[in-house]
Amino acid sequence: MSLSMHKSPLRIGLVSAVAFAVALSQPWYLLAQAPAPAKVRYATIAESDMREFLTYLASDNLQGRQMYTEGYGLAAAYVADHLRQWGVKPMGDDGSYFQNVKNRGYRVTRNSSVTVETGGTSRTFKHGDHVTFPLNSGGKQALSFDTLEFVGYGMVSLPNATSTINYNDFAGRNVRGKAIMWMNGTPAVLTQGGRGGRGGGNRAGYAIQTEGAAAVFGYAPAPAAPSAADLALTQAQEALTQAQAAVAAAQTQVRGGGARGGGRGAAPAGRAGGAAPAADITTVQKVDGIVPPVITGDDEFYNFLFSAAPVKFADIKARAEKGEALAPVTIPAAKITINIDNSYEVISTQMTKNVVGMVEGSDPKLKDTYVFFGSHLDHTGYRTAAPAGRAGGATPVGAPDLIYNGADDDGSGSVALMGIAKAFATGVKPKRSVIFVWHAGEESGLLGSRYMADFPVVPLEKVQAQFNIDMIGRNRNDDAKMGSTVFVIGADRISTDLHNLLVDSNGLMAKPLTLDYEYNDPSDPNSFYTRSDHYSYAAKGIPIAFFFTGTHPDYHGAGDHVDKILFPKLTSVAQLVYQTGFSVANSEVTLTRDNKGPRAGRGFSGRIGK
Repeated sequence: MSLSMHKSPLRIGLVSAVAFAVALSQPWYLLAQAPAPAKVRYATIAESDMREFLTYLASDNLQGRQMYTEGYGLAAAYVADHLRQWGVKPMGDDGSYFQNVKNRGYRVTRNSSVTVETGGTSRTFKHGDHVTFPLNSGGKQALSFDTLEFVGYGMVSLPNATSTINYNDFAGRNVRGKAIMWMNGTPAVLTQGGRGGRGGGNRAGYAIQTEGAAAVFGYAPAPAAPSAADLALTQAQEALTQAQAAVAAAQTQVRGGGARGGGRGAAPAGRAGGAAPAADITTVQKVDGIVPPVITGDDEFYNFLFSAAPVKFADIKARAEKGEALAPVTIPAAKITINIDNSYEVISTQMTKNVVGMVEGSDPKLKDTYVFFGSHLDHTGYRTAAPAGRAGGATPVGAPDLIYNGADDDGSGSVALMGIAKAFATGVKPKRSVIFVWHAGEESGLLGSRYMADFPVVPLEKVQAQFNIDMIGRNRNDDAKMGSTVFVIGADRISTDLHNLLVDSNGLMAKPLTLDYEYNDPSDPNSFYTRSDHYSYAAKGIPIAFFFTGTHPDYHGAGDHVDKILFPKLTSVAQLVYQTGFSVANSEVTLTRDNKGPRAGRGFSGRIGK
């Protein structure tokens, strides 16, 4: 697991002519009751397969499966070889099982701005002039709003196993399609009793994906003016940089033969010593995709924006600094216009690969719709030297090994996905097609899944759901009392149907697992919802379900070995994911994307905090 951190469907009451036309033109959009568990003879995922697969993938021979290494390449080839044996169709580039993932570095020019018309006056704030736009603000677009919805701290905290707090800044507010704004900080009610600032998580992500906000404004104070000493230091550093560049250029001229400096030994024009320019951002995603703007403003910006509002920004700021309650309010404005205008220049590219395969569906009409299953194949590699204090790098007998094998993270998910792929390939086929993706670079920022979500091998609008498996081989903190508990994250956030189908499918298992939703709390301080590959698909509005059994002392450490894996539990979780995913893929009913958010589905006593 990584350390990094919609459009709604038609709501059917009476069937309108428009909805009927949609159903006729899109056979995967069928008007029917909620999906139910499939009544078929499911294949059985074998525990012996899990042991065999993981013994290889988590072996020292694979050197910790770090992206861009030989070990990762061996792991990818191993998975692809098995897919070939089982008759799984390759879905990568050029008829292979490998989708090239291009991680590009960009130089970014930000010309974006916000224009506010209020109280009979108008003012345009350009990037760097009291407002800041992210480097990755997406493609060119213009958005206009006549109000700004102030939502307090923009936080949600639901009751869970460790807290009874029920706090929701969005309660009773409909911000779908609107511009919203919040203040930094945490309300005192969430920090009392030693809770230490619970909550927050990815506030912008939650506001956009779950609450449907069309634009998000945050606050940051303007930086202090530089002192005379700061200015002097900056000037000295610039002079030193210029001098170093001149020395490097002169050395290059000498190596290249003086006046013959235009030869092979010369640096490219303007790049002293041949050094490549530093990238402003490095990403696998489309930089010109249209995304909801996320903007930060300072006091000058908000004082103007609030100038005609019923409350003053200075008063809100003062209350926020004390952690006091902030009442939601609609800030009127004649017009707020956001103009996104960034330009991107590619200056570098690195490449890795996802492993991708498909089992085609059995229904001639539904087989061009899909259910995705995923895990991440990479891990964190190995140390290149012995721990400090070991002269000469020697490793004494009995010392910890240097390789981070990643048997649980995410060897467990990778072999579970292999078992699921084998079950679909060798067993009965569902009506829809199923696609399996072993993602690259999750540990480096969800690179493989972000690339797949932006450059999918099939149209995303035809994807029913995505199931993600990351760390299902051990109990949280190796606590044997967890027994059959598996944490389910996100299944209800976009589609209540998906959550309910999962609960029903689990109930029909020979030995049902205990489903725990603790980490599905939007204010989970771990923010697990945003830290694994499912999040790349959820950000596109695709229903997801993430299966996880918790971290432990060997998380991202050299002790994450095969001999510590609970194979019976791993196999049971894989079987549940397979059977639930099969039921989604076999149903003629499309999952409703109702975007009700956490605690909306079966197993809860009603929506909490809404």
